[in-house]
Amino acid sequence: MIRAYLCVVGLGLLWISACAEQPVETETTAAVEAGEPTATLPSGTTMTIAEGWTTTALDDGLTLEGPERKLKIEFVEIYDAENAAEALASAWSRRFPGFDRELVASADEPGREGWDAYTDATYKTSPEENRLVYAHTAQKDSLTVVYLLDVPLGDFQRRSSEVSLVGASLRPAGYEREMYTAKTPRPLDEQMLAEITAFMERAAEVADVPGLAFILFENDKVLVETGIGVRERGGDEPVTADTLFLIASNSKPLTTLLMAKLEAEGRFQWDTPVTEVYPDFRLGDPEITGQVLMKHLVCACTGLPRQDLEWLFTFQDFSPEEQFEILATMQPTTEFGELFQYSNPLASAAGFIAANLVLPDERLGPAFDQTMQEMVFDPLGMNRTTLSFEEVLATDHAKPHSFDMELVNRPVDFDLNRIILPVRPAGGVWSSVRDYAHYVQMEIANGLLPDGSRYVDEEALLKRREVQVRVSEEAWYGIGLFLEDIKGIRVIGHGGSMIGYKSDFFFVPETGLGGVVLTNADTGYTVSNAFIHRVLEIVYDGQPEAEEDLEAAMNSNYEFNRGEQKDWIVPSEAGPVGRLADLYRSPVLGDITISRAGEDVVFQFGGWKSRVATKRNPDETTSFITTDPGTRGFEFASPKTDGSYEQLTLRDPQHVYPFDAVQ
Repeated sequence: MIRAYLCVVGLGLLWISACAEQPVETETTAAVEAGEPTATLPSGTTMTIAEGWTTTALDDGLTLEGPERKLKIEFVEIYDAENAAEALASAWSRRFPGFDRELVASADEPGREGWDAYTDATYKTSPEENRLVYAHTAQKDSLTVVYLLDVPLGDFQRRSSEVSLVGASLRPAGYEREMYTAKTPRPLDEQMLAEITAFMERAAEVADVPGLAFILFENDKVLVETGIGVRERGGDEPVTADTLFLIASNSKPLTTLLMAKLEAEGRFQWDTPVTEVYPDFRLGDPEITGQVLMKHLVCACTGLPRQDLEWLFTFQDFSPEEQFEILATMQPTTEFGELFQYSNPLASAAGFIAANLVLPDERLGPAFDQTMQEMVFDPLGMNRTTLSFEEVLATDHAKPHSFDMELVNRPVDFDLNRIILPVRPAGGVWSSVRDYAHYVQMEIANGLLPDGSRYVDEEALLKRREVQVRVSEEAWYGIGLFLEDIKGIRVIGHGGSMIGYKSDFFFVPETGLGGVVLTNADTGYTVSNAFIHRVLEIVYDGQPEAEEDLEAAMNSNYEFNRGEQKDWIVPSEAGPVGRLADLYRSPVLGDITISRAGEDVVFQFGGWKSRVATKRNPDETTSFITTDPGTRGFEFASPKTDGSYEQLTLRDPQHVYPFDAVQ
């Protein structure tokens, strides 16, 4: 399983892919059964590495270096350390003499894959550095393997799947994995279902999720469907199996389902160049534009990086047609087909292009809405599923929740999620667990409806499940679907994340088992992940790890959020605030209007706003960080140390957006 550590800060999600899991052999050129390069530490600890990476053997570990030589992973083996902190200090001093960065936070986690315990740590950087400084320890008996990263953040993001492969495959010598493939799946009886329901009730409490719904089924037989908690914290309206949630990126499988329907009708082939279907399609690189086939729009394999700030900040002013113009400015940062890089704008183009084939005279947004209703939602019996925010407001729906400064999930403005509208094929669908189950059950039946009639051609449907690009050691991306081997069992699904909503679904083609979970809080990602793993543990009588992993994930969430915000000054410092201009402008992201409300300073960005904190960075620059629930975590930094604020910059790992003061 991929281990991913993320600090949930509303819109400003900070992803740090990391660590730990799989056995290998001796030298880099040695091969496991899959024929992949491997490496071995002096202790016999093994790992799998991607093609093109090189190793340098050291007496106490090794150095891995990426193809561009900018990305290095240092492995250091420490014996008889008193604790993880001592092992970390020793490892940093050996590989980076004089290392003196201040710790942001660290968190301990239970060991897995043969290890007794893990620890993760992040360290302070300044915005202008655009670096990730991170460490992970894996401890077994007297040995601690320390994994160090001090790398450019953009290079890390580009090759995060390859970094994840290394960390996920790290295993001590002689370890034999638990594999579900050696076991016979058990039918879920009433006692097991009651155990799963009780687990989900505890999970909601641990993760501070006000409300969630989940459903479990086997083929077309529903085993359990229920809601837990309330639609809005402080209210008394219960969540049910019919309550609507924003399913976010779980919209993508529905979008690619529409594409499969049209492919089967002969409107295009999965291998048809996109420009033959929609001549106005453009990326920022003409050569790449010509290579993009219809299947590539939702394969996360074109080299186009995650670039969401354009639509997050311009949603009020830009239509889907204008989002295509923004897409035409976007440049790939890795070779076509080389690496996993997730692109919401590209996925949204897939849905709009598909709908344009059906309703060519209609504007892209309404065409997509109508086509999805008539070709996907209605035929599948998804009677409550919709793309209309207005329809949602008129019926039973869950309200979004996100962390406040006390790290408690509070209700956030429902309208914040309208940011998804210009790119809604990538994440704008609202559904309930009961409705969404109809779609997943059709997937399990390979395109058949409950009455036995065929909804979609099987070949077109199954093409979506073919591997397009690797995500981690045992995870891949298809066409709008994730594929993962969990202890040897192939599981297909997807996750979804929008402001205050986290969701997931899964199905096991081999057995017909499937499920859906929808939550109304940003911390719900811990619940959805635990749900899938707990169900599989029960079915395959596996080691009970899911609940402990959930608790550890929430502890990490709290520790890293506390660590990040310990330097935030609230209310904002009067000195820096007094030197801000009243208006800043970006040619790409639009305007920031600065206002004061008592002690609070508010940044207004087009369709949304937030109070801000100030933060002093290690390089003596100052940042202004959004703090309101749902919008917390955006960092606007001054590139200067002299206290002047003629310009503020906002970054994602691979892009910089300057905002200039307007006098």
